[in-house]
Amino acid sequence: MEKLDLKKEYKELYNAGLKAAKAPVMVKVPKFKYLMYDGKGDPNTSQEFQDAMMALYGTAYTLKFMCKLGPVGKDWGVMPLQALWWSDDMNDFRTGKKENWMWTCMILQPDFVTKKLVEEAMEQLREKKDPPGLDKLRFDSYSEGKAGQILHIGPYAEEGPTIEKLHHFILDKGYTLEGKHHEIYLSDPRRTKPEKLKTIIRQPVKKA
Repeated sequence: MEKLDLKKEYKELYNAGLKAAKAPVMVKVPKFKYLMYDGKGDPNTSQEFQDAMMALYGTAYTLKFMCKLGPVGKDWGVMPLQALWWSDDMNDFRTGKKENWMWTCMILQPDFVTKKLVEEAMEQLREKKDPPGLDKLRFDSYSEGKAGQILHIGPYAEEGPTIEKLHHFILDKGYTLEGKHHEIYLSDPRRTKPEKLKTIIRQPVKKA
């Protein structure tokens, strides 16, 4: 059975090479399907954020093996965690008031995954582990369209200059920022030193 590699298929959107860390680029992001979980609070201390991780990864891996071993007969590599970030007062990001941060954590799914398959996977997971927060998980599509993108290498807390570089690039290209700040976590923080963490930072845009 051939294993689908979505990171390879959408290489432009998941480029982790060193070149991507030096120069921002403009990309066009199509509508994708995601497992999604909405929440609020400091990701470092929020129980809701931990609940989101258990529900997302639990469902993602249950769905993967259910499709691989069942009638669907297709396999793929589980995609990295992504998150959209925003706040009612965007100054909360500058001042570090993480308790006010709102987020949507999500994991991209292959286009053949359906709502029915996701519901079956959630039911299997509920019977085996019943992780808290599973009922808040949703399956939905999200389309960003045109966006600026750059790779950040290093601790999450030191993303500021990289984000600023990306925003300047977008403005210099004649666009303005639109939509939610988007991060894609290519590294596992449990196994990767902070200085080697790789995070794609993406910002949707519109013409000025």
